[in-house]
Parts: sequence; structure tokens; C-alpha cells
Amino acid sequence: MRSRNIALLLTAAVAVYLVLLAGRGIALLRTGEFVPVLFGLGVLLLPLLGVWILVTTWRSGTRIQRLSRRLAEEGALPDVSDLPRRPSGRVDRAAADSWFDERRAEVTEAPDDWRTWYRLAYAYDVAGDRTRARETMRRAVELEAQDHEAQDH
Repeated sequence: MRSRNIALLLTAAVAVYLVLLAGRGIALLRTGEFVPVLFGLGVLLLPLLGVWILVTTWRSGTRIQRLSRRLAEEGALPDVSDLPRRPSGRVDRAAADSWFDERRAEVTEAPDDWRTWYRLAYAYDVAGDRTRARETMRRAVELEAQDHEAQDH
């Protein structure tokens, strides 16, 4: 099953949960009693937060997918298929660190190129640092948007 289909299925499941949660919040509001009404208001905030998280996650995903497509068209997607792997399937730590150092050097040489930031984000992910991978990918998305905007003008 493709990743996108899984994401759609999970999004649908979360959406159903949020609707059910909103229903509980409304039921608490309808009691008319002070404490349940307060809880109902609190419960209704959760679906709003959930919708915001879903929207921002999907927006981020589509932006990253756009970058991936552009790199694929350019034949420049990062490739770690030749790196040694542990029995678990993860890239060997020393190999991941070495590959990461190469990507970091690329960013140092071309700090305004979104492609180098994308590859660095991928390197963070391969090294297991998801937090920095997300931060770095946001930088790649920002630079690509600037690049795209400059091309349009």
C-alpha cells in the first residue's frame, strides 16, 4: 500500500474521531450544568486543534512532495541504497554519519540552494534525528518557495 493511501486512511480515522469527540463536547454543553459545560468547551477545543494539526501536516507533506518531484525530475534525489545496513535494515551508524557529513558540506558550499537542504534533511532522517530532519526540511521548503517565486517574476 502506498504511503499516501495510508496517510489518507489515517486522516479519515482521525477525522471520524474528531467528529465523535465534537459530539461528546456538544452533549456536555447541552446538559446546561456549569461543570459539564466547561468540560464541553474544553472538549470542543480538541477537534479544532486536531483539524489545525491535520491541515498543517498535509500542507507540509504536499510541499515536501513537490520538492521530491522536482529532485526526481532533475535526477538528484538522495540515494542511500549503497550504504551498509544493520540486520534491522537501518543504515549503519558510521556510514550514516559519513554520508551526513558529506551533505552538511554541500550545505556549507551552497547555503541558499534548497536541494542541499533537502538532502541534509534526508541525511538527518537516515541518521535517526527526526527533529532536525523536520527543521531542515522546513528550511528547504522555504528556500524552494523563494526560488519558485523568483522564477515566476
